[in-house]
Amino acid sequence: MKHPLDEYLRIEAFPTIWCPGCGNGIVLGAIARALKRAKVDPDKVVLVTGIGCAGRMATYLYTDNAHVLHGRAIPFATGVKLAKPDLEVIVVGGDGDILAIGGNHLIHAARRNMDLLVIMVNNQIYGMTGGQVAPTSPLGAYTTTTPYGNIIERPFNAVKLVAAAGANYVARWTVAHPIQLTLSIKECLKKRGFRFIEVVSICPTIYGRLNKLGGAPNMIKLLRKISVVKKVPPEEAEISADKIVCGVFVNKDEEGYMDRLIKYRERALRT
Repeated sequence: MKHPLDEYLRIEAFPTIWCPGCGNGIVLGAIARALKRAKVDPDKVVLVTGIGCAGRMATYLYTDNAHVLHGRAIPFATGVKLAKPDLEVIVVGGDGDILAIGGNHLIHAARRNMDLLVIMVNNQIYGMTGGQVAPTSPLGAYTTTTPYGNIIERPFNAVKLVAAAGANYVARWTVAHPIQLTLSIKECLKKRGFRFIEVVSICPTIYGRLNKLGGAPNMIKLLRKISVVKKVPPEEAEISADKIVCGVFVNKDEEGYMDRLIKYRERALRT
């Protein structure tokens, strides 16, 4: 039997290494479906991932892939885009990879309006390295390094951060919204400039266990319960343990970095 996403998935690499119930599989499926619906040639796509659970997505997508150093996916992807402007360059990473060690790269890529699509899978914890508190762990969350709850470190709101830095497209969905996520990725594939999608995911093995949230089905139901889809300014896109505001918060079509670079080169040649 032929899998409907054979063209975009490395079926021979399955089953995945992810824990049962992990949200990464939903994100992978959304990316593959979006590429198919947008009729993007997989030979024209480069997927760049960092270190972490979400970083292993490079194993399963049938595109040109690079699995790079922790936190360095965005600068590597920037180099790919500069060298091969005709390629669609997608970055996928976890919240620790994108917002912690890679946080500075995220800010400046958005500031430059670099022509990249960044999908940040936010499971609110460091899943692969032992369950430490992450830059997105909600206040009160239990992790292996906050055994009494995260009562000190305020989490990042990635939507507010990236929007303030100047990205062309900023959205947030959860793995309980796979259809909306797929449509959002598809929309991004047709845009220029910096595009950022945060995907709030689940980690039943560590985050769910430490916070007594039950298995994957219960965690998905909880995401549905606390999520609300709203069309609001990015500064009102709240995210906490009790409420997650989802939707598309920025969608503009300002000139991207590559467009400006081409104009600069043309002007330089004339002089």
